[in-house]
Amino acid sequence: MPADRAAPAAAKASRLADQAWLLMMLPPLFWAGNAVLGRAVAGAVPPIGLAFWRWCLGMLIVLPFAWPHLRHDITPILARWKSVLLLGTLGIGVYNTLQYIALNTTTALNCVMLQSSMPVMIVLMSLVLFRDRIGAMQGLGIVVSLVGATTLISHGDPATLLGLELNAGDVWMLAAVVIYATYTTLLRRRPAIHGLSFVVVTFAIGAVELLPFYVWESLSGHPVQASGITVLAVGYTVLFPSIAAYLCFNRAVELLGPNTAGLAIHLVPVFGSLLAILFLGEQLHLYHGIGIALIAAGILLAARRRA
Repeated sequence: MPADRAAPAAAKASRLADQAWLLMMLPPLFWAGNAVLGRAVAGAVPPIGLAFWRWCLGMLIVLPFAWPHLRHDITPILARWKSVLLLGTLGIGVYNTLQYIALNTTTALNCVMLQSSMPVMIVLMSLVLFRDRIGAMQGLGIVVSLVGATTLISHGDPATLLGLELNAGDVWMLAAVVIYATYTTLLRRRPAIHGLSFVVVTFAIGAVELLPFYVWESLSGHPVQASGITVLAVGYTVLFPSIAAYLCFNRAVELLGPNTAGLAIHLVPVFGSLLAILFLGEQLHLYHGIGIALIAAGILLAARRRA
């Protein structure tokens, strides 16, 4: 690309990387689709196989774009290899694998309910690990957004949540929530490297760690079958919940901090509801509007202090 064209393109990319609100919106949209897809293909695509190919192919796709940065970032990566290894293990190798396992034995409602507790879990982890203080406005925003998420999940009837029955899949999902909350909180320990370098290295860590489990799953009678469903499932998870979502979320944490950026998780039921209305023919109800409004208000309140 000529230099006169490369400079404006780089400036535009830099401006996009600083749009905190956009960075908060995209990951929950992609993750909502990931949860719906994971439940839809449960039984057809084995969970560890889906996770392995998601990160393996994601790493191969990002590598050519990350290579120019990776050559310069290898020194700080090696200097803080323990932090990078831990982040890759928690956020890549463990979290999504547990989520896919959970979606084989739990309902989408239970999964979304447990996932919506993640912003609160992130705040708790920040308090335990780094003694972060929670301001009054930030605490109010967290509570308001949690009420909004609960309104969406319960369809406006909180009594619905009392009738939920927890099973083994819910335990897996709760463990996944704790893992990702820890990953989000520890992102402040990542080395000061380019986002593409960090993503490709952590993707590679997750893929390598999952390889022996993938082999075991395949030899146990659950290999990944070559089919249209498999190609679509892996293709979506590679491009959107993996590459795009992780780049955006990691940058949002860098800009806003883990507690505020973590509130983006409350947008998962928002986008899940909207996707169901658009693609599954579900009807729009008053509780949709109330829940979305409360979540938006909570995020605005929590972000005021940070801004």
